[in-house]
Amino acid sequence: MKELVEMIVKSLVDDPSDVEIAETVGESVLILEIRVGNDDVGKVIGKEGRIANAIRTVVKAASAKQNKKVTVEIITQK
Repeated sequence: MKELVEMIVKSLVDDPSDVEIAETVGESVLILEIRVGNDDVGKVIGKEGRIANAIRTVVKAASAKQNKKVTVEIITQK
């Protein structure tokens, strides 16, 4: 799951080296935290959050087979 999100996000941003994906695994929940540079946050979120919602939709479809709930959070780096 992490590799899928990383591939999508790195293709969206100007500086792929600033992209970090943190993965926190629970019993039935997987949390993916996307960290990007301040200049690239808008590209990952998109106008009115459309790109962020599209990323969440793809992740939800991919996680359906694993019977896990996946949460995607977008965080800026300092």
